[in-house]
Amino acid sequence: MAREIVLDTETTGLNFGNGHRLVEIACIELDDLVPTGRSFHRYVDPERDIDTEAERVHGLSAAFLAGKPRFAAPEVADALLDFVAGDPLVAHNAGFDRGFVNGELERAGRATLETARWIDTLALAQKRFPGMYNSLDALCKRFKISLSEREKHGAMVDARLLAGVYLELKGGRERALDLRLATERPAAAGAVRKGYGPRPRPLAPRAGDLERARHAAFIREALEGDVVWSQFED
Repeated sequence: MAREIVLDTETTGLNFGNGHRLVEIACIELDDLVPTGRSFHRYVDPERDIDTEAERVHGLSAAFLAGKPRFAAPEVADALLDFVAGDPLVAHNAGFDRGFVNGELERAGRATLETARWIDTLALAQKRFPGMYNSLDALCKRFKISLSEREKHGAMVDARLLAGVYLELKGGRERALDLRLATERPAAAGAVRKGYGPRPRPLAPRAGDLERARHAAFIREALEGDVVWSQFED
């Protein structure tokens, strides 16, 4: 099982080092690039105001977040660490999310998530599409991933979109295809290759009596010698 965690965050601003805080975090579990249905999602009280531009992007207000658990609460920090376990973390522009998540973990007195565990889909996209615009929105449009459910940025919505983008960047769809001829594929151990047998449910004839009579007349009148079709007549 190749378990990976797709992660996204929303924040009060752009830089944890300048006092900004995390307000939402979401994770989606992948198994061999396929979402398992398991996820983690929390809103967090940042204990501070939210920048106007940040609120415009994600739509989360201080009034909405008031009363939500703080990041240091066990249902956030400890539950997050339990969910991600020791598996790789996938994020778009991973340095941003890593800075906030590790900043919050350190502030809460918890172990941080090692840099080597993080997979940056922005870096993957820049390598595949050099010189192109590689935002999450741009990649969704390039890969024809629908943005219809997203009115504003949200950690869970963006994590789902990113999971689809990551699948495309890793060639996940192509991995499931085997376009080789059957004779070129390795047979399973103990398997015996069989020829084609009779069709279990024969197709119903589509030609009517008149059409078959006309065809028989054509064969008799237009063709000479042994006619192969005659061998199959009833």
